Amino acid sequence: MGDMEPKIVFLGTGGDALVVSKQLRASGGILVSLPDLQIHIDPGPSSLTELRRNRFNVRETSCILVSHQHINHSNDTNAIIQGITLGGLDKTGVLVTDEAATSIVSDYHKGCLERVILLQPEQRVGIGDVEVVALPTFHSVPGIGFKIITETFSVVYSADTGYNEKLCAAYADSDILILNVVAPFGLGSEYNLSSDDAVKILSKVKPKLAIITHFGIKMIDEDPIYQAREIHHRTGIPVIAAEDGTVISPWAYAIHKQQKRLNSF
Repeated sequence: MGDMEPKIVFLGTGGDALVVSKQLRASGGILVSLPDLQIHIDPGPSSLTELRRNRFNVRETSCILVSHQHINHSNDTNAIIQGITLGGLDKTGVLVTDEAATSIVSDYHKGCLERVILLQPEQRVGIGDVEVVALPTFHSVPGIGFKIITETFSVVYSADTGYNEKLCAAYADSDILILNVVAPFGLGSEYNLSSDDAVKILSKVKPKLAIITHFGIKMIDEDPIYQAREIHHRTGIPVIAAEDGTVISPWAYAIHKQQKRLNSF
């Protein structure tokens, strides 16, 4: 974390079971690297490999955010905790998740951490100088999305969710909006977003930048870059289709210069 410029790094963009099981796209989650805090969101299979490939040290991870219990979002949580804490020798790190997802973390690994924080939608916690807000999801299992508010920018991660109008209110005032868009235009799903859903959300939320990720096989077949361009065409919002290893500089899209903070936990 020696670099003072914050980064959002995509350690994988794979979504459905076929893409993840064959590792057609990696599935290591998303890293938010800040000057004094390294946050790992949804460490799915290949997290450790992708951290190394992208030259990040697992020991520098301070906080793990797990949206829900599905394997492609949580599989490597215990391994990341093992790396952060040197197998429990260094009791450090924070896990933020919902109650249902704690089932994927062993009691031993929970004990390795400094703290496990359980959130429900609209609840929030301060981690250092960063505020993490839990957002609603509408998926096949319980879960939460996340809004990360720093002193200079805010980023929302939708996690896996079907479309619901409540999402637009939850995502308001986000500089960068990361949407898990599993399916292309014309292929709606009750439990996951499609490109059509992304258009509906972006037309109302109007972030400075939208990033689509977490692609299913049909989305990959239809080309996420084309899908991103069409979403931009329909909404006027800049849209990036993330690739494995994509790095975003959030300062380039920051509009919030001051935010009220919670005290650190």
